[in-house]
Amino acid sequence: MSALLEVKDLVVKYGAIEALHGISLTVNQGEIVSLIGSNGAGKTTTLRAISGIRRAASGSIVFNGADISRQAAHAIVRSGLVQSPEGRGVFPNMTVAENLDLGAFIRNDHAEIAKDLERALGLFPRLRERMGQMAGTLSGGEQQMLAMARAMLTKPRLLLLDEPSLGLAPQIVQTIFKIIREINASGTTILLVEQNARMALQVSHRAYVLETGKIVNQGDAKELASSDVVRKAYLGH
Repeated sequence: MSALLEVKDLVVKYGAIEALHGISLTVNQGEIVSLIGSNGAGKTTTLRAISGIRRAASGSIVFNGADISRQAAHAIVRSGLVQSPEGRGVFPNMTVAENLDLGAFIRNDHAEIAKDLERALGLFPRLRERMGQMAGTLSGGEQQMLAMARAMLTKPRLLLLDEPSLGLAPQIVQTIFKIIREINASGTTILLVEQNARMALQVSHRAYVLETGKIVNQGDAKELASSDVVRKAYLGH
C-alpha cells in the first residue's frame, strides 16, 4: 500500500514545553490507523499539528506527496485532509441541516454534494429525523454523528477522528465504531485518536502507542491487542 500520510520526526511545543518529541508515523491509503495512549500523551496535539491548527517546531508532514508542514489549516482541508475534532465542535445555534451545509463549503459540485449528503444520512439515519433541529439540543451521541457527517461532506481523502467515543453511552459507542468501519469500507482513509483502546484496536489495521510525546510501540492492531504490555496498560488486563 502507498503512504497517504507520512509524519517524520515531528516536534511540537507549547511555549518552552515540548509536547511531541520527534514522533514518526505513516497512514497508508485505505487503512484505519489508531493512535492510542493515556490523557496527556500528545494524541490531540498530533492531530492538531497534522491538520495545521498547531504549527510544528520541526519535522515534516507529507500528505498525498506534498509537504503540508507550513500550510494553513484551510488549505490543508482543501487538499482533502479533514478533522472531526474532540468535543464534536458543532455549531449549537444552527440547525443540523445548516451544520451539514457547512461541511460542503469548499465544494461547488452540487449534484455530488446531494449524493454525499444522502450517503451521510444513510450512515447516520438519526440525523435525517432532526434536520430542522438546533444542533445544541442534540444528545452527545447525535452531536458526534453530526460532527462526523459534516466532515464527510467535505469529501476527505483522509479523515482525522479525535476521540469519537468520548463521553458516550456504550450502545452509542458501538454504533459510532460500526460507522467508522463503514466509512473506511466506502474508501475513506482514517487516522483515529481514541482513549478506548479496545474498540480502536478492534476496528484498526495498524496502531501506534503514544506515551508522553513519544511513540513507544507500533504494529498490527490485532498483535498489539494481544501484547501483554498493551493489555496491561490500556485494556484493563
